[in-house]
Amino acid sequence: MGTDRELDIIVYGATGYTGALVAEYMNQRYGAHGEVRWAIAGRSLEKLQGLRDELSLPAGVELVQADASDPASLEAMVKRARVILTTVGPYQLYGGALVAACAAHGTGYVDLCGEPTWMQQMIEQHSDAAAASGARIVFSCGFDSIPFDLGVYYLQGIARERFGKPLHRIRGRVRGLQGTWSGGTLASFRATMAAAAEDPSLLAALQDPFALTPGFTGAEQPNGFKPAFDQVMDSWVAPFVMATINTKNIHRSNLLLGHPYGENFRYDEMLLTGPGEQGETIAKAVAADTSMATDTTAPGDGPTREQRESGFYDLLFVGNTDVDDFLTANVKGDMDPGYGSTSKMMSEAAVCLALNPDLAAGGFWTPASAMGSALIERLQANAGLTFELENG
Repeated sequence: MGTDRELDIIVYGATGYTGALVAEYMNQRYGAHGEVRWAIAGRSLEKLQGLRDELSLPAGVELVQADASDPASLEAMVKRARVILTTVGPYQLYGGALVAACAAHGTGYVDLCGEPTWMQQMIEQHSDAAAASGARIVFSCGFDSIPFDLGVYYLQGIARERFGKPLHRIRGRVRGLQGTWSGGTLASFRATMAAAAEDPSLLAALQDPFALTPGFTGAEQPNGFKPAFDQVMDSWVAPFVMATINTKNIHRSNLLLGHPYGENFRYDEMLLTGPGEQGETIAKAVAADTSMATDTTAPGDGPTREQRESGFYDLLFVGNTDVDDFLTANVKGDMDPGYGSTSKMMSEAAVCLALNPDLAAGGFWTPASAMGSALIERLQANAGLTFELENG
């Protein structure tokens, strides 16, 4: 494991839309000579210098040239840091060589990947190397999947304390959300759809909630792909766009932690749209929405600062045991989910990994399985998230 590196974190892709938000947050929270030694990286030193000037980054924040198409530059970069934070996606197009380099050289890695078929391939190809080198690879450290993965982890921890056993079913419900997507997110979505169109086995993996739990298939899962009336919530619910990746990561967390949620754990994730005819109408409209497929936002574009700062999210996790003891928790974020909050979450995930070398062994992890309570504490202290028990 790379604990003797000159840098704690390198932000790779810093001149992109999300990467620049990460660099801005890292500067505001950690400066240049605080508890974290960090640098920014990308293809163009000129653009990196421009970003440093634009954000008034201290001179102590080094500029590192690295290019996804140049494996030697990636290898040189990963050897210098404890953790690489990468926003360079779509990861299935630009991320494979970086994962391979981190796995080979014992370097930690965090991203904001929501591309499960690529994640599955990386786990298959590089798990042995990561285990041998001590590299801790953690995918999905943004809105997908930190609030959901850690929301379930948080609620299950309370259940074990209170009931002495886990919740065998949790409903993840989006109660409120204001935000939009960037061109980078759309590019990742379209790359995944294009790959699945060429290879039908990838489509099966996208639909399989256990695609990231090799060797294990749990209980049949609730159908979250169509509008329905949820009796427990007394509300109509609609499919949620992030559920395809979040459910996989949550089941992987359960596997990697030794099934503390139980081997028959059931989880679904949907958007609350309200009761009655109005709730039904909204749920059906959400299910029919195709705007991600038709949006023309280009990579590098995204919401304005005002839009990011006026955004928020409010997530509910409603769980019950096998004898119907119920617990409900909420996870809330104070900025738009995809960018304002994501940039803070993935920064804190990278810091948590860099400053806590003993949290996990080498391998491919989820946020909950690698960092758990330590990350929840950082997110609540620094990143504008709250985790609260609501009732039960």
